[in-house]
Amino acid sequence: MMTLIVNLLPFILIVGLLYFLFVRQLKMAGRGALSFGKSKARMLTRDKDRVTFKDVAGCEEAKEEVHEVVDFLKDPQKFQRIGARIPKGILMVGPPGTGKTLIARAVAGEAEVPFFTISGSDFVEMFVGVGAARVRDMFEQGRKSAPCLIFIDEIDAVGRQRGAGLGGGNDEREQTLNSLLVEMDGFEGHEGIIIIAATNRPDVLDKALLRPGRFDRQVIIDLPDLNGREEILKIHAKKVKLHDSVDLLLVARNSPGFSGADLANLLNESALTAARHNKTKIHPEDIDEAREKISFGRERRKLMDDEDKRITAYHEAGHAIVQAVIDDGYLPVHKVTIIPRGHSLGSTMFAPTKDMLSYAKKRILNQICCAMGGRIAEDLKMGDITSGASGDIKMATKLARSMVCDWGMSALGPVAYGDNQDHVFLGKEIARDQNYSEETALRIDAEIRGIVDEQYKRATKILTDNDDALETLAQSLLEFETLEGKHVQEILETGKIQSDVIPVGPLQNKEDINEEDASDLEEDISSEEEDLGPGPSPAGAPA
Repeated sequence: MMTLIVNLLPFILIVGLLYFLFVRQLKMAGRGALSFGKSKARMLTRDKDRVTFKDVAGCEEAKEEVHEVVDFLKDPQKFQRIGARIPKGILMVGPPGTGKTLIARAVAGEAEVPFFTISGSDFVEMFVGVGAARVRDMFEQGRKSAPCLIFIDEIDAVGRQRGAGLGGGNDEREQTLNSLLVEMDGFEGHEGIIIIAATNRPDVLDKALLRPGRFDRQVIIDLPDLNGREEILKIHAKKVKLHDSVDLLLVARNSPGFSGADLANLLNESALTAARHNKTKIHPEDIDEAREKISFGRERRKLMDDEDKRITAYHEAGHAIVQAVIDDGYLPVHKVTIIPRGHSLGSTMFAPTKDMLSYAKKRILNQICCAMGGRIAEDLKMGDITSGASGDIKMATKLARSMVCDWGMSALGPVAYGDNQDHVFLGKEIARDQNYSEETALRIDAEIRGIVDEQYKRATKILTDNDDALETLAQSLLEFETLEGKHVQEILETGKIQSDVIPVGPLQNKEDINEEDASDLEEDISSEEEDLGPGPSPAGAPA
């Protein structure tokens, strides 16, 4: 008996091991196959990193629209008493960084109902039919937890227009979208499930997805205005240490076009700059340096010979003189520098006195005139022209073409010519015939050329009349490398720089500056900012 057992034991062990592995593999395979169709939506807990509406600023109208949903979930009788129906879906639309996801997190923090979050790309999988199965499973989870909120981030990943693309046909993404359309407002409906979605590409979404009954309300979250930027800065300023001399209203004025994410990055870069200079708090000059670094790139002490420096100095002096002469108080010169930043060898920065909401013809012509100033100054002083004006020429041509073809600011009248906004993969036509004749095309070219030539002559006359100021400004730039806007005005009015030039660059980065000199330097810089007056973030002319 013992001999028999000893002989059979190895076979029994091998068979048992194979059976165990085989059964386990079957179980894992079954579980894996079934899990493909499971939704990846995650339920958020309100205790961890809770965000409320107090943490959201700069988009008060959007907060009010979304706040209604939270109020309805907390007190539905208030709305149902008069027959009101809560929107089934809310689509938040806006540029990147304006706070769409942040508002959704605030809704999750305020709402006292389950909150599911999922990304549009989570529906996409390599297996056919998985996206549609995940949509059905997501709504099934929602029905079990109703009333609840479901947030779909970047919904354009699955909500693109059907029938788009060169291939067309019944692809996986269209099946996912069809399933989403049916679940949001189909035969059965979904009572108690409110969908909040976010995208920065509303133009590519399917029209069936945007109709009332699915997304009843579209909330536009645009770039913040002056008051919004100040409120956003106050929220982010709580997380960093600011010096008493920092004026957040002035920082908000100097940062037009910045989104909420840009402003958060601005203060973070300012903190990094202050720490790099061994400071314990953020000073105004740290914020200025961070803003210029974000807008134009970091200073690069590139090796340049005397000829390159002279060309760059005359080029930037040409921009600054023209702008200072033609400015109507809307776009004063903020700073002129021949220190390379980003891809340019120098920069002429401007400080708009208000946010730009529309474009007046006079100011567009002034921009074209200023853009031509750099090339003309090179030609007048150096007797030659360089490729440094390529960015200026492109900008001037683009503005002139928009004036003629889009804005009706030419002799051709208020007629739109051409339409280049269509994308091939949105199901639009691949090639679109011109909606104007060849004769009109010649007239358009002539009008564009006429606008640029007229402003070229205008800029040439300005620089010829102010030849001494141009020479003085260029020589001052070669000496100091960076000048403030007030120095340009002083040269135009008196022929020389009257106020002191504050050195920038390596001198401020030395660690051996004593406390007294540092405090004096801070006072000078803060007083300079006050002299500049209110003005949003400097815009620059490429070199």
